[in-house]
Amino acid sequence: MTVNLETREALETAVRSRFVAHDGFALATINLDHLVKLRKEAGFATAYLAQDFVVADGNPIVWLSKLAGRPVMLLPGADLVLPLAQWASDEGTPVALIGSTETALKAAAAVLEEKTPGLDVVACIAPPMGFDPDSAAAAEILQQASDAGARMVFLALGAPKQERLAARGRKLTPHMGFASIGAGLDFLAGTQHRAPAWVRALALEWLWRALSNPTRLAARYAKCIAILPLLVVDALRQRR
Repeated sequence: MTVNLETREALETAVRSRFVAHDGFALATINLDHLVKLRKEAGFATAYLAQDFVVADGNPIVWLSKLAGRPVMLLPGADLVLPLAQWASDEGTPVALIGSTETALKAAAAVLEEKTPGLDVVACIAPPMGFDPDSAAAAEILQQASDAGARMVFLALGAPKQERLAARGRKLTPHMGFASIGAGLDFLAGTQHRAPAWVRALALEWLWRALSNPTRLAARYAKCIAILPLLVVDALRQRR
């Protein structure tokens, strides 16, 4: 798995060029949790290989890239929502929001349109519980967003569902761009609260999240920590 856009500037150039060409794309933000899932879920790995753009989401990915002698910039999905919206607005690209809840999506849409004047949010679609990205219902949702005029979609479904839906969208609606941004829309809507800026500056957002919801996240982060030694070895081998 390769981070193929190392900086925000490279991402902006790539995304804007797709907007101008009326061509689609799929953007994923890789982190340690994704690497754990990629080792166990073949369907997720297949979906990731279908992503056009991959950036680094998480300080461990950035640190590993430096160890490997191939440094990349930290570009979390939550930090990319407003820039992507601005680029879409600049290029006259309508957007849709898919994921989360109807209430959160409407609140996020209001914030996006307030912060990026000229942005056109043409659809807010909250799939039901148990949503399957490979189902007929998923194909209908993609078509609904396309029929509404969207040419970029923010996917807030969490991994691996959002990356799998993006990969499917690249086949069914190739003119649309897909950005998998996890809880990014919920942060905008205020339905979830992100770690304070000072916590993020200390690279401790993972700890803040774990302490906020230990029942759900403790096991996840333990698995992430467990794969770090092998990743460090791999990075050092790449450097040599």
